Amino acid sequence: MIKIKNLDEMERFASILAKHLAAQDLILLNGDLGAGKTTLTQFIGKHMGVRRNINSPTFNIIKSYQGTNLKLHHMDCYRLEGSDDDLGFEEYFADEAVIVIEWSEFITDFLPTTHLTIQINTITENERVIELKAQGEYYKNLKEAVERELSID
Repeated sequence: MIKIKNLDEMERFASILAKHLAAQDLILLNGDLGAGKTTLTQFIGKHMGVRRNINSPTFNIIKSYQGTNLKLHHMDCYRLEGSDDDLGFEEYFADEAVIVIEWSEFITDFLPTTHLTIQINTITENERVIELKAQGEYYKNLKEAVERELSID
């Protein structure tokens, strides 16, 4: 578990994660409303070189941004609860981009079997605990690289 005490530490976590991300990486963000999923995505995008303002795509469901070397697809599937609509997810998963999905539990039937899940739990107004869960060997290596770098600093 990774303890986050403030926004600076959340950004530090995002910068380390972003440094290790590659095309077609799939990051699933879980946590209650207000836990910091969109904030984490904003920091990931910032450290990928996205210059546009990243905000919650709740009403659009999917927004795409160009970073320095890679695109970032940001999905918010909250409004898809109880829906079985396929919005062309496979196209996004096959694109040369990093994909970050909030509320992925509402589209589990469409998700690839391998991914990195980031669980964000709220402790206080500013404090969070982050838990990384890897599905697949590639994501286990990604998880270990991020955790190793976090523990070095």
